[in-house]
Amino acid sequence: MTAQAASMTQKPQTSQNAGYKDMANSIRALAMDAVQKANSGHPGMPMGMADVATILFSKHLKYDPRHPEWPDRDRFILSAGHGSMLLYALLHLTGYEKMSLEEIKNFRQLHSLTPGHPEVDPACGIEMTTGPLGQGVSTAAGFALAERILHNRFGEDLVDHYTYVIASDGDLMEGISHESCALAGHLKLDRLILLYDDNGISIDGPTSLSYSDDVRKRFEAYGWDVQEIDGHDHTQIDQAIANARTTDTPSIICCKTHIGYGAPTKQDSSSSHGSPLGEKEIAGARENLDWPHGEFDIPLEIMEQWHMIGERHHSDFEEWEHRMAENRVSDEFLKTIAGDVSEIITPVIKDLKKRFIEDRPNVATRQASGMVLEKLVPALPSMVGGSADLTGSNNTKIKGPEAISPDNNYNGQYIYYGVREHGMAAIMNGMTLHGGIIPYGGTFLTFSDYCRPAIRLSALMKQRVIYVMTHDSIGLGEDGPTHQPVEHVAALRAIPNLYVMRPCDVMETTECWQFALEKKDAPSLLALTRQALPTIRPEMTDENLCAKGAYILADCEGEPQVTLFASGSEVEIALEAGTMLAKDNIATRLVSVPCMELFWEQDSEYQQSLFCNNSIKIAVEAGIRQGWDRFIGPHGGFVGMTGFGDSAPAQELYNHFNITPEAIVKIAKEKMD
Repeated sequence: MTAQAASMTQKPQTSQNAGYKDMANSIRALAMDAVQKANSGHPGMPMGMADVATILFSKHLKYDPRHPEWPDRDRFILSAGHGSMLLYALLHLTGYEKMSLEEIKNFRQLHSLTPGHPEVDPACGIEMTTGPLGQGVSTAAGFALAERILHNRFGEDLVDHYTYVIASDGDLMEGISHESCALAGHLKLDRLILLYDDNGISIDGPTSLSYSDDVRKRFEAYGWDVQEIDGHDHTQIDQAIANARTTDTPSIICCKTHIGYGAPTKQDSSSSHGSPLGEKEIAGARENLDWPHGEFDIPLEIMEQWHMIGERHHSDFEEWEHRMAENRVSDEFLKTIAGDVSEIITPVIKDLKKRFIEDRPNVATRQASGMVLEKLVPALPSMVGGSADLTGSNNTKIKGPEAISPDNNYNGQYIYYGVREHGMAAIMNGMTLHGGIIPYGGTFLTFSDYCRPAIRLSALMKQRVIYVMTHDSIGLGEDGPTHQPVEHVAALRAIPNLYVMRPCDVMETTECWQFALEKKDAPSLLALTRQALPTIRPEMTDENLCAKGAYILADCEGEPQVTLFASGSEVEIALEAGTMLAKDNIATRLVSVPCMELFWEQDSEYQQSLFCNNSIKIAVEAGIRQGWDRFIGPHGGFVGMTGFGDSAPAQELYNHFNITPEAIVKIAKEKMD
């Protein structure tokens, strides 16, 4: 046996309670066995953080497995989602009904509740989907911020809880963690406690290969409280968490741990990170851990200890229910958590549409969005807006409500995120996952690339997050190709369950906002113009036409010879082209397409009602063609972009890139010959 292997078999020189030791080892055993049975997974992190997790769940975390969606529960986020068996084992052991032993045995199998990386299921104790490193710790800041906002609004009798995160070296290496943790420190989110698994190991080997950050100094610079402990010493873990709960800042507890704790040859090695330990190694780990029990076998007395722990806060839940029953704002609180807004916003939307039809404003859709928000935000206290340092450009802040700050006890409906697009998106995910907040946030559409991983998680987790992305095309003009989105709308449309909306005027903008607010199980993205656009919708309708995804905006008598499909600022151009074609006795139909995803969800009868088989089909959009062939076919006409933009006034750019009514007419006539 090597000196290294021999040292790994020695008993740890730390303070460990015998009961907690067995409880922690039950987590290690389930993690080893489940990964081995699945023949894939990450056993090292659950084995290394089992002691920390045991003390957290046993002595500090407020939760009730009988009522997993209790609004005032503490939130636990496993940012290091690759170590998912840590979470699954905890949920099974503490008595979450859905997390049975069979689910543990089905780790990483189709349709199990135990996928390779956790997928959001609050009814099972899984607060969010994690796995892409950095997302969990950043989203946790949103959970903690939502708690403070709702605490201010409804009081501590109803809202008074913490957000705990377990994060890895990889989480802290990701750039998004810098954005979100810096803002969390700035906002003094003292209910946020980060447990950092400092095991010194990455997939490639020791973290020293690429990582030499002074984590203490880094987080102190953010304004966090920092503690450093032995992550296997139960007394130190307990005291550190207790201390973190008393600070007036966010807290990070740097837990020095051994990855693969107990494995005879793979402890402190990258070989324990992302693959099964192997039967021989597992046998050696059982011996080192004094765990003589068989595969998936948790002795009754240890299970009973865990179940008692799981019952510890049931009385707290009952007391909370009693306070709810007597609280004068309980009905409002429950409605806020439920998040149904249709009844509130329907009359607001109707009044806005009536006003816009009468006034027919000529404004950019970003301004139209701001006009809509001026009415919606006061009607919905749960709406919390923000921008990544582009408030005036995005038109996301209304007159009146304060910006949220620790100085005003988190009162307000607006967040200044700073130049942190990715962090903003993750924090919005956290706020909506927490419940009680409907977040919206703005930046330029071209910077959606910075947000994309968090936007994708919004869609994957089916969360109502509203992205307000302005300056949506070459129409922004002089700022040039770095700021002009060309491929972005198409790329965003490729994300499943994301509704990308590109309204053409104030009426469509209003309807897009209505849809986004009423759609509780998906994010929406509004792509809005910098340049002014006329009101095109000819008349008032109570129906939300944009909710159909596409509709006939202008039609001809009889069958159309040409059908034009357009979105956003190009609808105006297509409308003018249709008028020119009509003067030449060419029957033309104009279909506005504010949201492709919604259109393809309509029944086939409605879809076919917009098409005419013998009609020439042309699409118009100041972006790339991708996505439009489903409307126009591979041989249909397209007026749009084929490359990057340029720096010039907007109208010059439209002429330069030939996105004009004349270009549309020319293609139509050529295809008729």
